[in-house]
Amino acid sequence: MKPTAFVAPIVLCALLFATAAHALSLDALSNKDASGGLKEALVQGAGKAVATLGRPDGFLGNPKVKIPLPESLQQVEGMMRTFGLGKQADELVTTMNRAAEAAVPEAKTLLVNSVKQMSVQDAKGILTGGDDAATQYFKRTTSGPLAEKFRPIVKSAMQKVKLAEKYDQFAGKAAQFGLVKAEDAHLENYVTRKALDGLYLMIAEEEKAIRKDPVSAAGSLARKAFGVLQ
Repeated sequence: MKPTAFVAPIVLCALLFATAAHALSLDALSNKDASGGLKEALVQGAGKAVATLGRPDGFLGNPKVKIPLPESLQQVEGMMRTFGLGKQADELVTTMNRAAEAAVPEAKTLLVNSVKQMSVQDAKGILTGGDDAATQYFKRTTSGPLAEKFRPIVKSAMQKVKLAEKYDQFAGKAAQFGLVKAEDAHLENYVTRKALDGLYLMIAEEEKAIRKDPVSAAGSLARKAFGVLQ
């Protein structure tokens, strides 16, 4: 028999061995190690995301999360600049981003509580899930409560800018004719949604970094939990 005839069985055996070894190594983690290590890493990742965004220029200075006017009204922004109202347009965009920066620190407590309430089954599912499994867990468990927390902070910040009130008046009428999405008709709702999008984006980046390099995760339990999957 030609040597190449042995290649397929050998490869298959190697794959089966690797799969079995992976399962055994994960099973070797105690429930305490699995949930404790993951929680430790997620608290760190969420904390970093909040700290990155919840400061001056956290949104405004980061192209990944900077909040522009709603797409449907960006033509209006162009007209404002054409008629010498660029300063007002810049003020509105700056205020939207400052509002998001002011709201994001409120997320930390809810994110940490979500981690504390995580079950062992949730923890092991996240450990073996995709690169954003933890981020999706956060979205499921915190997006509603976070929106409720963010909205009044955003509204308070936006009320300081008279142009925001004019935006709401214009967008409300435009929404009746289908020119603006109903969800974007009130600026506070739009900014709240974009603030959440930015927060989960940064959490996803932190999660991806921890999965790629478990050693960077704070604490021995986190390294043990993620390291076994390498």
